[in-house]
Amino acid sequence: MTTPISAQTLLTRELLARRRPGYSLEAPFYLSETVLQADMEHIFGKHWIFVAVEPQIPEPGDYIAVEFSNKSILIVRDDDMGVRAFHNVCRHRGSRLCESHQGQLGNIVCPYHQWTYDLSGKLIHAKHMGADFDPSEMSLKSVHVRTLGGLIFICLAQDPPQDFEQMVAEMTPYLAPHRLQDCKVAAQVDIIEDCNWKLTMENNRECYHCVGNHPELTVSLYEFGFGYQPSAENAAEQQRFVDITNAARERWESMGLPSAEIERLDDRITGYRTQRLPLDRAGQSQTLNTEVASKKLLADFTDPALGGLSFWTQPNSWHHFMSDHVVSFSVLPISAGKTLVRTVWCVHKDAVEGVDYTVENLTAVWNATNAQDRRLVEESQIGIATGAYEPGPYSPYTEGLVEKFCNWYVNRLGEHTR
Repeated sequence: MTTPISAQTLLTRELLARRRPGYSLEAPFYLSETVLQADMEHIFGKHWIFVAVEPQIPEPGDYIAVEFSNKSILIVRDDDMGVRAFHNVCRHRGSRLCESHQGQLGNIVCPYHQWTYDLSGKLIHAKHMGADFDPSEMSLKSVHVRTLGGLIFICLAQDPPQDFEQMVAEMTPYLAPHRLQDCKVAAQVDIIEDCNWKLTMENNRECYHCVGNHPELTVSLYEFGFGYQPSAENAAEQQRFVDITNAARERWESMGLPSAEIERLDDRITGYRTQRLPLDRAGQSQTLNTEVASKKLLADFTDPALGGLSFWTQPNSWHHFMSDHVVSFSVLPISAGKTLVRTVWCVHKDAVEGVDYTVENLTAVWNATNAQDRRLVEESQIGIATGAYEPGPYSPYTEGLVEKFCNWYVNRLGEHTR
């Protein structure tokens, strides 16, 4: 007997068949709750997704609850300082275990009937269950979790993509020198964007819009580092950027800081990209004056001008590592038209607020940029929903990484809905 094909699969197949390379996606990819269900099942349900940084759970018993669509996942620091991940669901009758987004606990206690689990997820206390009850069969449902240079990733699939280890091998030399594990969280800001999560990610993957919309960010950001169309008018400025970049990379490499681009956004199941680029003007950090936001530099750095190491992962994150702080972004779907964007700023664990840094200065550039991006993607969502939208062509000079994101997305979706 042939298994009926679901409406979700039929719609997804139809949309994928209409995909035109070099053009943006069809409107239902951004508007349809049916497509969002496919995204949750096949993208967020089967691939490694970034959810947190280790400084968010510095001590045993510290936890964060990560929620997206209908999922709720606990990320916990156990007694051995390991990182664990569990479904935030009691094995008794399904109550959510931790309501707060973040906190500290000795054991994990269900608020409903006080079933109690230790930090390894083992059920250690359950009253009134009788002599035949076997608590060893009722441990919390675990979730695959891996860390990379202080970044925490989870995978909900039973068999997660194995090429995560390739990303670890390539990226550890880039991230490890910044010692994110030895940092503390200085600030966290969550915003809800009224748009589809893919619009948020596409917007991040290009800087075509930066000069016209991000005056704070482009104080330190060289536009040439993120794609441009060569012309007679910009040839001199372009060459200046090339010369600055080459000189900076020679200096960074001599310090043991890799800087060469690694591009894996579209040729791996676990897609990623990295590159260390110089910053403009004082060239120290992504701040309004391009000087360091924290006088206490990360790790054992003594030179504040280490540029910006950017790290992008499919399907939902980007990160900027500098000499004085790290800023990380995670993108999590709530519905077809709502997306959580979480930004976390980390500084050296010994940096003192009000002495070494101020939160206002540390967060000024990206708070402004996030607000500007929020307006842009929400206007895109509104326009796409009018019915007049049809897929438009990408710039071959400035939107190549947008196309790589879309290619990765449709290829992964296609693999699971054939």
